[in-house]
Amino acid sequence: QVQLVESGGGLVQPGGSLRLSCAASGFTFSTNAMSWYRQAPGKEREFVATITNFGAYRNYADSVKGRFTISRDNAKNTLYLQMNSLNPEDTAAYYCSTRTYGMRFWGQGTQVTVSS
Repeated sequence: QVQLVESGGGLVQPGGSLRLSCAASGFTFSTNAMSWYRQAPGKEREFVATITNFGAYRNYADSVKGRFTISRDNAKNTLYLQMNSLNPEDTAAYYCSTRTYGMRFWGQGTQVTVSS
């Protein structure tokens, strides 16, 4: 079955960096676009970034443009999100996601907390 497992979250000070990973299995990773979303407490889940199957096209939410970079390693079936210049507004649970077999799948999420 499709599995998406995020890791790399944690507590970081404002201005710091984190790199999230998402290990994928149960589908042909290299044929799927992949995305990151996030959800802060009391807010709806929002789009963060997306990348096409071979990385030729990437798109970002305006709030993270210039600070976050999405990438992927198809040989490792792994999606990444490099997050720099973090600020408290980036505090959220971060989820990787893909659409395959006619359905959207989500990981369990990894918590990112930006606080001094």
